[in-house]
Formats: sequence, structure tokens, C-alpha cells
Amino acid sequence: MSPRRTPHLPPRSRRIAMLAFPEAQILDITGPLEVFARASRWLKDHGRRQDDAYVVEVLAPRRGPFSTSSGLRLHADRAFSEVGRGLDTLLVAGGVGVRRWHTHPLLVRWLRRQAANVRRLASICTGAFFLAEAGLLSGKRVTTHWGSCDELARRYPDVRVEADRIYVREGSLATSAGVTAGMDLALALVEEDHGREVALEVARALVMFLRRPGGQSQFSAQLAVQMAEQEPLRELQAYVLEHPRDDLSVPALARRVAMSPRNFARIFTREVGMTPARFVTSTRVETARRLLEETNESLESVCAMSGLGTLESMRRAFLHRVGVPPGQYRERFHAPPSPAVPRRTV
Repeated sequence: MSPRRTPHLPPRSRRIAMLAFPEAQILDITGPLEVFARASRWLKDHGRRQDDAYVVEVLAPRRGPFSTSSGLRLHADRAFSEVGRGLDTLLVAGGVGVRRWHTHPLLVRWLRRQAANVRRLASICTGAFFLAEAGLLSGKRVTTHWGSCDELARRYPDVRVEADRIYVREGSLATSAGVTAGMDLALALVEEDHGREVALEVARALVMFLRRPGGQSQFSAQLAVQMAEQEPLRELQAYVLEHPRDDLSVPALARRVAMSPRNFARIFTREVGMTPARFVTSTRVETARRLLEETNESLESVCAMSGLGTLESMRRAFLHRVGVPPGQYRERFHAPPSPAVPRRTV
């Protein structure tokens, strides 16, 4: 007689906790938790599970209400000191309150203990300062809000800060960029747990894109256009966006604004926050990304239309800025154009 086979059961509910504190950024807290809660709801609504895939809660220095940086109040289910084992994923929020709380001795010791117990540990935005203070980021590749990357690198020189990433995964440890990037990270964790279909449905429900890979830059060329104060530079940036195939070398761009190349490069970098070469490369990579996502143009055509030169130079630019080569990017993110709807004849 063959032994009775044990039916396959889904894993028990995973407990997802967000460590918050007074003057935390409210979207750092609610955004990622909403992703997990929505995934749990979708799985139940579609008959994939009868119980909750995720149970979410907010932790803080004290149980009860606390004010966020916006002035709105949230409620902490428990004080962090009340929590021992049992968490699956621990997330740490950021916000202006980080400056006061990230060196709190009891909190730092608690984080170290939790790091040894939880399956995954992650920070949102400047929550990375908590993990760095606890010594959990030493020798790790990490990211945080672009405005705090320099400070994080200066205060914790043993941490390898990658300033232009949406999020960075290092095994069971993850760090994300500012605010809404925490939702991108949460979607990635849901996809890891339940597959791409579930993550995609959650993204659709929340009107998000499931297209931002973890290696994508926090900065976009379109956003950078808004950063220059001088009108000639803004006009020049708009020209670059519209003409990625043109000669966009520093001498050529300097001629368009009647400056010497050296003076132009200095002023552009000061005004925009990146060198002209980096801005041009960012523009060309974003142009190529859109073409790969939205058209069926060959890689050779995409390379030419985006001004990235040779296929090898396009490949190097993608690996550096996006983290994957162009062909792999298209396989993952290509959305064929919708077929035209035939007109009705009267």
C-alpha cells in the first residue's frame, strides 16, 4: 500500500512589518504596505488562497498614534520592543525623522537582532540610514533617495552607495530609492513570492508600471530639463531630447549656446547636476528604451535612431545605466503596439 500523499499547501501568511517613527514619510509607510495588502486581496478574490498571503502592520517606538512628516497621523500596531520572532519581511521607512531616530541605541540593537531572524530586510528611502547605523550595510551595494546619497556615503564610507538606482538587492537585503520607489521594491518582492502575473495585476490595480527594473536610474533626462535655471540651457536640453541622433558633443553643444566648451561644461554641470555627456547618454538610453518597449524596430535601427552609435556601445550603455543588455530589456518589457481598430462603414 503506497503512503498517503500530503496535499500541497500554500505557505502560511507572511507577516510584513514597517518600522516607522515620528516624522516619517507617510508614503514610505503606506505605499509598500498597500502593495502587499493588495496582493493578498487579489489572491483571495481569484481563488488562489483562502487565507491572507500577507498580514501587514506598522511598528514604531511606541504603540499608538504618531505624526508623520506631513502632519497626518498613523497608528502603530505595536512598539518595536514588543516584537521578537515571527516577522517574514521587515521594512524600514525614511523621512525627516530619520535624523533623530536612526541612532537610537535600543532601536539599533533591535534591528541587528531582527536582521538575523527575518527572511528579508529592506529600507525605503532614507531608512537606509537605520540599516547603515546598525552595521548591516557594510560592504554592500545600496541606494537611497538621490538627495541623501552623498551624506550616506560620507557618514558610512564602508557602504557602496549607488546613487542612480531605483532599488538594489543584495541577497535577503534590499534598499530602495525615495518614496514611491518603495512600491517598486514591494512589487518586486511580491513577484518573488507569487510570480509575475500576481505582481502585474497588483501594478494594474494600483495604476503603476511593472516596467521599472531595479537597475533603472532614479534620474530621467526629461526630469533634468526642469533643473536648469538658465533659459538657454533649458532650450538646449529640449533640443537634445528631440534630436538624440545629432552631434551632441560638448563642443557642438557649447556652440549652440555661444559658450566656450570649458565654460559650458562647468555651468551645465552646476545647473543640471550632471555632466553634458551623462545627460546626453541618459537621453539616448531613454530614447532606446522607449523604442524597445513600444516598437518592433530592429536593434540596429534602435541604435541608430537613439544616437547610441554601435551595437556594442548601446550594449555597454544599457548594462551601465539599466543593468541588462538591450535584447534582454526588450524581452522583458516589450509591449507590442495595439492593432488599429477598423472603422465602421455606414
